Amino acid sequence: MTKRNQNKIQAILDLASVAEQVEGLNWYKNALEVAEQLGESYDLGGRLKAIGVLAALSPRNRWERNIQDAEQLIDAYTTGGPQEAALIKVCTFGANKKKAISILELRHASETDILAILSGPKVQEFYRCIFGSDDVCIDGHAYCIWNGCRTGLANVPKIGVKLRRQIKEDYRAVAEKNNLSGFQVQAITWLTYRRLHGISK
Repeated sequence: MTKRNQNKIQAILDLASVAEQVEGLNWYKNALEVAEQLGESYDLGGRLKAIGVLAALSPRNRWERNIQDAEQLIDAYTTGGPQEAALIKVCTFGANKKKAISILELRHASETDILAILSGPKVQEFYRCIFGSDDVCIDGHAYCIWNGCRTGLANVPKIGVKLRRQIKEDYRAVAEKNNLSGFQVQAITWLTYRRLHGISK
């Protein structure tokens, strides 16, 4: 089954346009630059908190709006603290906004502290990929690419520890074959899959 799943990932990778390849190769690098700019602009003591806020606000959120939400939340927090930040409307779940505020509340933010607040495997993976660690972010789209199907995100099955590990191994196997990193394959195929299925986020 593993080889078949790797072939499904490879098939989407092969359909990537040149533009999708370029954007996917640089997607997480560009996301890190956004975090660094936020960290510097709002004097957050580095990029860690900004990466954490971006990751916390990412579920079911378009990236462009994700950035907007993160900046508005950080701006409100630096101006009026957690009470002001809590009033900001974001395009993700309320629990995730609370996580973002909790990250901003950290006095001396460490990666360990931030990952503990994020808690969910998908957002932790997203954090690590932006940070530049060798990880693969397994969301609903990554699962559908791996499984060779089109499934609404609400209908994607729960991805347990064992399945998540297998999906990551298959993405990494395809990455090694193509001289890429796992997160680059994930980003390129994610962009390509969205185009093929007319998905806006």
